[in-house]
Amino acid sequence: MRNRIDLGDIAVPVAASETIKPKEKVVLSWSGGKDSAMALYELSRGGRYEVVGLLTSVAEGYDRVSHHGVRTELLKQQADAIGLPLEVVYLPVGDDRPCTNETYEQIMEAVMLRYRDQGVTTVAFGDIFLEDLRAYRERNLARVGMHGVFPIWKRDTTELIHSFVELGFAARVCAVEGKLGPEFVGRLLDREFVAALPAGIDPCGEYGEFHSFVFDGPVFRRPVPVQLGQTVLRDTRYYVDLWADDASDGVDNSERGPNMSASNDSRQPSIPPV
Repeated sequence: MRNRIDLGDIAVPVAASETIKPKEKVVLSWSGGKDSAMALYELSRGGRYEVVGLLTSVAEGYDRVSHHGVRTELLKQQADAIGLPLEVVYLPVGDDRPCTNETYEQIMEAVMLRYRDQGVTTVAFGDIFLEDLRAYRERNLARVGMHGVFPIWKRDTTELIHSFVELGFAARVCAVEGKLGPEFVGRLLDREFVAALPAGIDPCGEYGEFHSFVFDGPVFRRPVPVQLGQTVLRDTRYYVDLWADDASDGVDNSERGPNMSASNDSRQPSIPPV
């Protein structure tokens, strides 16, 4: 049985003469994937931060995380299983275009200002080594008097993905770039998956090669039962439609072919543009 972390207060012994400093409140940028989960794990292990909530953005009208294609309802069940509140920010998208950077920044600035007014001035991210992305995040936060923390920054990605597996996290690969192929989507993110990755693919998919949905692990109070739906191709990515185990779309999931394309099946899930 894996060890689970209590995301509440962690007792830290101190000398009687020492003053116990209050924990720094932090909201975690949340995608539902492995990097977010590892960031939460690291934040929860120390005594410095108190994670007060998870923050995710989804494509309005699609009700899914844009790059992952995961349903909002599944994210809510995931957050409930972890025991943290989830705030969902809806981003306007078109049929063939994602939300613009300008619109995204306006929406997120309003969200950040609200957190700041509530006394939360720190946002955590699961970024690993993309310098330009980190600089972009820090620049936007600085404009509203906030700052970012990056709990898994500069971790070796081979070491990180093996730690993810060894710690007892469980995840499904929910989206892959076309260069990986449909045979990789829907698989468990385990040692066999990592070993099968072609040369040149980052073990954590840090360049966007693949994305995941975590359904169990040490930061969970209980697992989130998920089942695989159909696989679709949108632009250059393959997505698997993940369902909560008690969800139903009126179609027997066993009838869904493993590689049904968006163009030839009326039951295909609606995946937002990225």
